[in-house]
Amino acid sequence: MAKDSSFDIVSEFDKQELVNAVDQVKRDITSRFDLKNSKSDVVLDGEKSITITTEDDMKLRNIYDILQSKLVKRGLSIKILDPQKMEDALGGAVRQVYLLRKGLTQELAKKIVGDIKDSKIKVQASIQGDQVRVSGKSRDDLQEVIAMLRKNEDKYDYPLQFQNYR
Repeated sequence: MAKDSSFDIVSEFDKQELVNAVDQVKRDITSRFDLKNSKSDVVLDGEKSITITTEDDMKLRNIYDILQSKLVKRGLSIKILDPQKMEDALGGAVRQVYLLRKGLTQELAKKIVGDIKDSKIKVQASIQGDQVRVSGKSRDDLQEVIAMLRKNEDKYDYPLQFQNYR
């Protein structure tokens, strides 16, 4: 009897790369001509959120664009950012909080398991906490599941990684 192969579907990010990206954004704010003397700040709150505070919404959009480019250059998906409503801060400034997405939600995990079952590929998918384990007898079937999920990744609106392939 052949041994089952498996892999895990997770949604994570490298915390150190995130810290480096935020530090680069802070350096860019102090050196860019249009942002140099603005009262702008980018704060990383552990693995929970990134808060951008600045003078107006145009500068906020510019800083957000810088943040996105730094994340991509460091190999992080911009899908980890969950923008919240922009709010007014003290002194006429604006603030926006971006929650960081880590781990699959129950609804998303159920949706992924449902899509795998609907694909009629001969594998089993099970939810284990904030990840999904996919196992099957054929490694080719597992590769097919990974390809299918990568093709449909836009509809999940979460960055997906595949780990522990064995």
